[in-house]
Amino acid sequence: MEKPRILTGHRPTGPRHLGHLVGTLDTWRKLQDSHECLFLVADLHVLTTDYAHPQRIAPNIHAVLLDWLGAGLDPEKSAFVLQSAVPEHSELAVLLSMLVTVARAARNPTYKEQVRELGLSPSVGLLAYPVLQAADILVYKARAVPVGQDQLPHLEMAREIARAFNRLYGPTFPEPEPILSEVPRLPGTDGRTMHTSYGNTIPLGADPAEVTAKVLSMVTDPARARPTDPGHPEVCQAFVYHRTFRPDVAGPVEDRCRRGGIGCVPCKRELAEALVEWLAPFREIRTRWKGREQELGEILRQGTRQARPLAQATLAEVQAKLGLR
Repeated sequence: MEKPRILTGHRPTGPRHLGHLVGTLDTWRKLQDSHECLFLVADLHVLTTDYAHPQRIAPNIHAVLLDWLGAGLDPEKSAFVLQSAVPEHSELAVLLSMLVTVARAARNPTYKEQVRELGLSPSVGLLAYPVLQAADILVYKARAVPVGQDQLPHLEMAREIARAFNRLYGPTFPEPEPILSEVPRLPGTDGRTMHTSYGNTIPLGADPAEVTAKVLSMVTDPARARPTDPGHPEVCQAFVYHRTFRPDVAGPVEDRCRRGGIGCVPCKRELAEALVEWLAPFREIRTRWKGREQELGEILRQGTRQARPLAQATLAEVQAKLGLR
């Protein structure tokens, strides 16, 4: 039997971080054995918020590919696809945008969050990016999309568009189902959503000094004046990381904190040491692939060549139903 197809991906905004690892990459790695996986390098989406610095895109694509490989994504099992090299994504997005009102696009919670947090004067491209995201999924007729709880509104837009198109023009697209991550969202080092644009991430390829500095900057318990005061792990950003990456010792760490048996700084130093060890494989793969940019590029070209005929077939079908062929 054919494996169900999934489409998911990342914007190449820089190296992947711990939030990507626990939120998406671990799930993607496991799905490779049970699904036909298309992993999208969504470079067009970068331009929705950072159109002024296109020179950053190519090195960031390189960084994303390294972190994907480090996380266990296997180009022998899955296709790595470059969004801009498959023009059918953009062409389908234009056609699907006719079915979405401006008011509906503006209700997307991530759109509103980015406008607020980044202080943006939003472009038409940013407003319409959920439609392009829907086209990314529907152009391959993906049956499922791995998402976190916070990304469900994005997927719902794709499902709405699929329903509207099918109702108007006949059965064409499956309504993609969510594959929810089992891991809760990891906060950034400042307590906000972990996001590259906010500068609050811990990159997967960070060296030990950077990891330590990032961990020591984390917000802990503001009510704790002295190391011997009883702590409140439930309000501590560092404890979320202990619980996620050190589940075997999270219980004792919580106990010591609550009875004032460890101060916040020593607690964070313990966490930093554990994360440095946890991230060692990602630093190693960067060393292994240094100077092999051509090979990385070929992995992406090969996956893109594999995926494009699927997109071409879908676009031709859509054009025919819209009277454009």
